[in-house]
Amino acid sequence: MIFKFKNKAQKSMYILAVFTLFYCEVRNTIALIKPDIITESTLNDTDDPAIWVHPTDRSQSIVFGTDKETNGAIYAFNLEGKVLEDKTIRNIKRPNNVDVAYGFQMNDTTTTDILVFTEREKMQLRIFSVPEMKPIDAGGFKVFEDEENSENKLPMGIAIYKSPIDTSFYAIISRKSGPKQGYLYQYKLVREANGIQAKLVRKFGDFSGKKEIEAIAVDAEMGFIYYADEGHGIRKYYAEPSKGNKEISCFGAEYFKNDIEGIAIAKFDDNAGYLIVSDQQRGQFNVFDRTTNKFINAVNLSTLGTDGCEVVTIPLNEKFKSGLFVAMNEEKNFYFYDLDKVLK
Repeated sequence: MIFKFKNKAQKSMYILAVFTLFYCEVRNTIALIKPDIITESTLNDTDDPAIWVHPTDRSQSIVFGTDKETNGAIYAFNLEGKVLEDKTIRNIKRPNNVDVAYGFQMNDTTTTDILVFTEREKMQLRIFSVPEMKPIDAGGFKVFEDEENSENKLPMGIAIYKSPIDTSFYAIISRKSGPKQGYLYQYKLVREANGIQAKLVRKFGDFSGKKEIEAIAVDAEMGFIYYADEGHGIRKYYAEPSKGNKEISCFGAEYFKNDIEGIAIAKFDDNAGYLIVSDQQRGQFNVFDRTTNKFINAVNLSTLGTDGCEVVTIPLNEKFKSGLFVAMNEEKNFYFYDLDKVLK
C-alpha cells in the first residue's frame, strides 16, 4: 500500500503514530511488574529517592525522596509508603537529588549517618544527620562557585563516595548545564574547628552537550562512578581522585529510547550485582552486569516517566525479603518493589 501525504506535517504525524504504535507493541512484550507499595503523594514533583537502612531494626528503615519545586521538601516514608512527617525536611528551594552515607566522623568519638542533597535554587549542597534530621552544614555549601554563567551553577545530581582507602567522604555533583569537560565537581567533606566544610578536590567528566547530566551513582567497593549523559550513554570513571580523570568507558546508549535517567547499583558478594538504569521515555529499566557492564535485559515496572531510582540488597521486612528497589513515578509518588521481582 502506498500513502500520499498532502504536506510534510501530515507525513510527520503519520510517522509519529507508527512509531508510537511500534513502541507500545515492544513495551507490551515485556511482562508488567506491579509495585508492592505505592507511597503517599507529595505536593509537587517527585524526582529522586535514597534508602537509609536502620542499624538495629531494618523494618524501621526510611526511604527519602525529593519533591522538586520552590516550596519543595525531602519526604521521608516508612516501608509501608506512609509519610513520616517528623523526618520530612520542608521549605527547601527545589531539592533535586539525594543520597545517604553511613558513619561520618563528627568528632573524635562520634559518628553519624548523613543525608545529602542538592538545593538547586540556592546553588548549594545540604547535609543533615540521620535519623535525627538535624542540619550539620551551617546552612549549606555553595557549589560551582568558580563558574560565571549562572546556568552552570545549578546543582542537580549527587552521590556520596566513602573511600575504602582512607574513609574520606566525597560528594560528587552534576548540574543543569556545563562544559564539555569537567562537568562534575567532587568535594571532600572534612571536619574543621568551625564545623564541616566541603572542599573542591577535582573537576572531571565528559559531556556530550546533547541534553544534561543528572543521575550519578557510586560503586565504592569497586571504585567507580557512573553517570547518565542523557541521550548519549552511561559514563564510567574512577571514584578515587588520585586515580585520575580519564574516562574508563561509555556504554549502553543503544538500549535506551532517549533519556538515560536514574542509576541504582545492586551489590552482592564478590563484586556480583547489577546496574539498574531508568529508560525514561519507555517507562522501563535496563539491567546491566555490575562487573562487565554488559546489557542483560529490560524490565517493565509500570512506572511513568521515571527519573531517580535506588536499591538495597539486604532483607528489610516480610514484604521486602530480598531487598528493596525504589523508583520515582511521575504521579507525585514512589514505587517500592521486593528486589526479587525486579531481578527475576
